[in-house]
Amino acid sequence: MPQYADVPHLGQVVPALLGALGVPGEDGGLALPEARSACVLLIDGLGWELLAQHAADAPVLTELASSPLRVGFPSTTAAGVAAIGTGLASGEHGMVGYTFEVPGAGVLNALRWRSHDDGSDLRGALPPREVQPLPTTFERAAAAGIEATVVSSAHFANTALTQATQSGARYAGVHALGDLAARTLDVLSSRAFCYAYHSELDLLGHLYGPGSTAWRMQLRHVDRLVESIVDGLPSGAVLAVVADHGMVTVEEKLNLEDTPELLEGVRAFGGEVRARHVYTEPGATAEVTAAWREVLGSRAWVLPREEAIAAGWFGMAVSDRVRPRIGDVVAAATGTFGMVRELAEAVESNLVGQHGSLTSAEQLVPLAIARG
Repeated sequence: MPQYADVPHLGQVVPALLGALGVPGEDGGLALPEARSACVLLIDGLGWELLAQHAADAPVLTELASSPLRVGFPSTTAAGVAAIGTGLASGEHGMVGYTFEVPGAGVLNALRWRSHDDGSDLRGALPPREVQPLPTTFERAAAAGIEATVVSSAHFANTALTQATQSGARYAGVHALGDLAARTLDVLSSRAFCYAYHSELDLLGHLYGPGSTAWRMQLRHVDRLVESIVDGLPSGAVLAVVADHGMVTVEEKLNLEDTPELLEGVRAFGGEVRARHVYTEPGATAEVTAAWREVLGSRAWVLPREEAIAAGWFGMAVSDRVRPRIGDVVAAATGTFGMVRELAEAVESNLVGQHGSLTSAEQLVPLAIARG
């Protein structure tokens, strides 16, 4: 099983930037110079290994990215966005998957904030700031007198995930790459903290595969975006470019719905194709663990909840609030393997590119630093 203890965590980046801005008590353990303004730009789906493999398509990013970060488990957008928004790993912020069970409310799709079973809206049953009640990095910045701004797609402005992870920030909704660059530079022109987000590289990786022609063409646009922001950085501004996960092309799929041995004793599924939360019937965890290990073999790391927690999958600490959201059994895919549910998750099951697991291709992302 891969170990990344010596690699800084994505959650350290914003506390380090806030520390560089002089916010008391903030220190992510990353050596950053004193700054007048700071921004973290998250490129969804840009893995460290993918960037290295396609360096010619992203010369600016490649030159700036001198070291990797690890994103923690699961390597998925909800967890990564929450790491930016809290400065913590999933065991504390609680976004433990693309989908996960919240006791009393069923399985939540954290991106859509809907029931993963029937699609019903869960914002009433699961208020975002109750699911993620910890102070956000944006609230901490604002409390220190630093204006905090989120520069992201206008479509995400009022989503539940935005409320859960970005409360305390002014939301600047944008519509295209030029808009994103311009608004980011506008924020950085005064003493402020900014989080900017770009989603389309991840989208094309899912649809066509990471490294596909479409993905590479989008990476070139991303590199131009970064170059535009770097060229316009005002004096005293710091830009940190990161990602929430890498991605692999899934070449072997196992349909859980057609595998009776993997359904026995299981009452619900969470997670995604590369990282599964398996919620068991009472008393069935040991048998389910054994069955999943037997069927999946070397294609996945399979651990019961307490062993996954002890192994540090969800960070150094797992709160009592978060613990029940983790599957009784957790399965993380190796290689290019995927655990699909073709009927229950038809769209997700058919995506070419996937992520969520512990492999270096998914866990490691760039940390690229530029200074004005």
